[in-house]
Amino acid sequence: MKIIDIYNYLDEISPFALQEKWDNSGLLLGDLSEEVERVYLSIDVDEKLLDTIEENSLLITHHPIIFGGLKQLQFNQYPAHLIRKMVQKNISNIAMHTNFDQTHLNEYVATKILGLKIVKKEGFVAYMEVDETFDDFAKKIAKAFDLLHVRCVKVHENIKTVALTTGSGASLMRSIEADCFLTGDIKYHDAMEAKTINLSMIDIGHYESEQFFGEILKTYLENLGLAVIISQSKNPFTYI
Repeated sequence: MKIIDIYNYLDEISPFALQEKWDNSGLLLGDLSEEVERVYLSIDVDEKLLDTIEENSLLITHHPIIFGGLKQLQFNQYPAHLIRKMVQKNISNIAMHTNFDQTHLNEYVATKILGLKIVKKEGFVAYMEVDETFDDFAKKIAKAFDLLHVRCVKVHENIKTVALTTGSGASLMRSIEADCFLTGDIKYHDAMEAKTINLSMIDIGHYESEQFFGEILKTYLENLGLAVIISQSKNPFTYI
C-alpha cells in the first residue's frame, strides 16, 4: 500500500488540520508515493526502536521527531542521529500528535483505562464525574497507570469532578472547571498556583498517560490489511 493511502486514511479518522499551530504532525520523513508493507507504531523515535525496524517501513509516532525548525543536522546530536538512521534504512515517518489527542487519546484513557464516563469534552480536556475521597481516587489513578508513586496537589478531601489531559497539560490549568486535574509534567510552580486557584492535581506522567497510542491506532490500521507492529519507544525516565 502506498503511504499516501495510509496518510489519507489517518486524516479521515483524526484530521491533521486539528493540530495546534505550534505542532508538526503529518508526513515528516518519506515520500507519499512509496509503497510499504509494514507499519510500526510508537510514542517516540529512539535508537533501540530504529534498530528493530525493518528497512522500507513506515513508522507512525505520536510525537514529531522534527518539532521546531532544523537549522543544521549534526549526526552526533538529537534528533539528527535518529533522522540519519531513518534515512539510511528508508524508514518513513508520520506523526499524529495534537490532532490525535483531541480525537482519540484523551477519550480512550478516560473511558478504557480509567473506566469513567465523559460528561463533557472541550478541546484537549475531558471531564468526568466521580464521588470519592482524594486519597482513594489517587490510589486508583496510580494503579491504572502502573505508577509506583503519584505526585499530587491535594486541596480537596473529596473529589466530585475530574478533568483529564494526557501528556503535558498543566498550561491549561487556569481554564479547568473541576475539583481535580489529571495531567503529566506538572512543575513546582504549577503546584504552587494550583493551591492558589483551589485545584487539586495528580501527575499521571507524560509517557505513562500516552503509552496507549499504538494500542488505539493498531485496530484502525489492521482494517487496511497491513502488518501493524507496536514497537514502543522506551520511557526516557528511570524510577528507582
